[in-house]
Amino acid sequence: MQREGFGSRLGFILVSAGCAIGIGNVWRFPYVTGENGGGIFVLFYLLFLTIMGLPVLTFELSLGRASRKSVHQAYKLIEKPGSKWHLHGWVCLAGCYILMIYYTTVAGWMVSYFFKFATGRFQDGMSTEETGLVFSRLLESPAEMMLWMTLTVVFGSVVCSKGLQKGIEKVSTYMMSSLLILILILAVRSILLPGGLEGIRFYLVPDLKKVESIGLSKVIRAAMNQAFFTLSIGNAAMEIFGSYMSKENTLPKEAATICILDTFVAVMSGLIIFPACSAFNVRPDQGPALIFVTLPNVFVSMSGGMIWGSLFFLFMTFASFSTVIAVFENLIAMLKDSFGISRGTAVLINLVTVFFGSIPCILGYNVWKNVLFMGKMNFLELEDFLVSSITLPLGCLVFVFFCVTKAGWGFESYLQECNTGRGIRFPEKLKPYFQYVLPLLLIIVFVTGIW
Repeated sequence: MQREGFGSRLGFILVSAGCAIGIGNVWRFPYVTGENGGGIFVLFYLLFLTIMGLPVLTFELSLGRASRKSVHQAYKLIEKPGSKWHLHGWVCLAGCYILMIYYTTVAGWMVSYFFKFATGRFQDGMSTEETGLVFSRLLESPAEMMLWMTLTVVFGSVVCSKGLQKGIEKVSTYMMSSLLILILILAVRSILLPGGLEGIRFYLVPDLKKVESIGLSKVIRAAMNQAFFTLSIGNAAMEIFGSYMSKENTLPKEAATICILDTFVAVMSGLIIFPACSAFNVRPDQGPALIFVTLPNVFVSMSGGMIWGSLFFLFMTFASFSTVIAVFENLIAMLKDSFGISRGTAVLINLVTVFFGSIPCILGYNVWKNVLFMGKMNFLELEDFLVSSITLPLGCLVFVFFCVTKAGWGFESYLQECNTGRGIRFPEKLKPYFQYVLPLLLIIVFVTGIW
């Protein structure tokens, strides 16, 4: 059977960028930037994105494009006889399932807040306590969270059931185009708020005193971690789209485009959040609370807050759903390639698996709220730790060693695939960097993540 392919390069870029542009990146980048010296952190982030994120992204894409298979079968096709690299494919499958069973819950929160703003649940003049109670009551209601999680799972399944071009590419193109328009509208609105420019200064102007107080090494580690996690690499979520792409352009060129789009959305998110928080004297230094407590407080305090809140959470819904669709497609492709089943059967299996797998994450905030792992983590926090701190960094190490060592695919074979097409090419002299320096940087990310 002929391998599916994207209908256009734009479709590939938007789908791949949609996978990378997740809700964690959107809310994490701004507050981590603010905590770590503003513009100085951004400069280090861009440096590490270039020297770490971009190369590892080409490893995943090259494996997919060379094999035209999902990750498990890709390893089996390319690896040397008797090798066991393909076992990593099963780890990637498990990692994607773990990601999905908590990501669908968080995506459901976004849909819930869009619905609440659009229907007037948030009113002008609500107190901080009242807006905070909205999120608390959502977490305390397993029925409500189950409703939004189910909607997310069904949506992802229906889109993927339509196939690559008619489903994933078509829907992702509409969502990503809308996301980019919404982020520009929201950023302009936020910047024009009285006091908004002060937030931009806090966000992007280098703060040497803050860097000195927290330590340059901490800023560098934070930038390294953000640059690594921003692209969703390590679980083969990107590899599958490499298997669908054409050979018209080199992989460094395509990877650079994805990195630029991902960074644009992250930076623009800060231009929404920091000016708005500055205008209303709110501290933008919290993770989930920033999105579900702090920003709703800002929106109910501004003129037309119901409209702006609705647009913001529509933007966040698109960001979350683009990732849901992308990871769903990876799971579906793995089952199709590994077991020879149809797309429809693979969709149904994943719908049931992800739905029931997501239930503990929901109950971890209410019925099972006393069930804690390692003394402090609920189900969602445990699942996020397993993915972010273990399967992603270790997966990237496996991709690196497979692509640049003789025991795996080999640097020459990787480089030939990587540089096929028009555009930027990696020179052969990068081999020592890829073999020794890049793995060391990834080990640092892994160790600091565990620590």
